[in-house]
This record gives sequence, C-alpha cells and structure tokens, in this order.
Amino acid sequence: MVDADAARLTARITREGQEDRVALEEPLEIRVDGAPLAVTMRTPGHDEELALGFLYGEGLIDRPHRAGLTDDLAANIVEVDGPLLRDPGERRFYTTSSCGVCGKGALEEVAVQCPVVARGPVVARALLAALPDRLRQPAFDLTGGVHATGLFDVEGTLLYAREDVGRHNAMDKVVGRALLDGLLPLRDRLLCVSGRLSFELVQKAAVAGAPVLVGVGAPSSLAVELAADRGLTLGGFARRGKVNVYTGLERLAR
Repeated sequence: MVDADAARLTARITREGQEDRVALEEPLEIRVDGAPLAVTMRTPGHDEELALGFLYGEGLIDRPHRAGLTDDLAANIVEVDGPLLRDPGERRFYTTSSCGVCGKGALEEVAVQCPVVARGPVVARALLAALPDRLRQPAFDLTGGVHATGLFDVEGTLLYAREDVGRHNAMDKVVGRALLDGLLPLRDRLLCVSGRLSFELVQKAAVAGAPVLVGVGAPSSLAVELAADRGLTLGGFARRGKVNVYTGLERLAR
C-alpha cells in the first residue's frame, strides 16, 4: 500500500507505457511583509517550515514568525510576517537543489551568524552509524528522487523527518519545525541527512546549534573545515553499521 503522505509528494507520469511516480518539484517564493526575498525549487509541503527554517539559517529571524501560503492558485508563495533582524538590502536569494556557497568569505559569514556549538551529548559510534536506518523516507521509497533530514534525540529516537528534492530544503523544513516547537538551539539533538555532506548543510546545522550531523554520503573539504571551526561532530559514510567521524571526536563515547 502506498503511503498517503508520501503520495502527496509525488506525481504520476507515464514511462514506456507504464505508470511511474516521480518527486514533485515546484518553485516557492518566500515573501516578507509582501516583499519578495527568495525563490527555491522544492517539493510542496511544510512550506511554512521551509520558509522559517531558511530565514533562521540566514540569520534573519531568531524566533517563530507567522507564516502561511497565499491564495495564489498554485500555492507557491509563502508570506512571512516581519520584522527581520537585519535588512537584507538588495540581496535576493535563489536556491536550487545544488549547493553553491563556498569560500573563505562564507566561513567568516557563518562565524558572524553563530557561535561555536555547545558541548552537547556524548554518543556511541554505533548510534551514529544507525541513524540513517532510522530515518523515515517513504517518498524516496516511491521515487528514489528526494533527500531527507531527520532530527533525533540522544537515544536515537526520530523526532521528525522531512523529505524534499532539495537537500537544503529538507534541512530547512526540520529547522523550521524545531523553531516552531521551541527546540532551537539544538543543543541535545542529532541531525542526520540522507546524502552527501555539503558546506551548506553544515552551515545550517551550525546556525541551528546542532552538535552532531551525520550523513550517508561523503563530506566536502569545506564542510569538514566548517564543522571543525564551529565545533560540530561530523560523520559521513554512515551505512552498514559503520561511520567515518571527521571532526568532534570528543563527543564519541569511549
């Protein structure tokens, strides 16, 4: 039986005369007090969480704001109430499913946005390695075309997960949900992503105050550098009961 929630994240297409399911991808415009601020290509659903998580990750808000989809027929505009913590000026954000922020200037910008993360929990390597297997991904099971981010407690219990065609969107949705639930900063929580560990994902985890970030795939050099700079425990290649830990070894149980 097809998961009903996952089905809403997919579209039916015809492939070689047979019905198939693919991940939905549509643009979402984020507006603040009526002014366009950002456009992202995302899988519809949890759009308010996405908007709030994105704004939090950019250092533009530090608390929940009222947010909701507008009445446009496509439901592809989310309106957020201001004010913002700072004026973004003439900057406008456009994001896709790739991650394109990098370089020394980006590292310095993250340092301005967030302090070194709190010491956080001490966890067993086996628990970190097991997180991907506990990450619920029903839309991926249907399509093979979405990324996932999961938030876990220190015992490895999944608190909630979000899926999206954009790995950064899935992270923003989780951070936005945590913001609404009063869980930020994520001092005693673990984050797990279903793919590779990019600079942008480490940035979002660091701004959210997460002490631990684990991924199924490989980290980039800048992701490792940023994790070390902000004090995160970064684990990659978490699969088949094993995980490579690149930074933050002090949080591994001996």
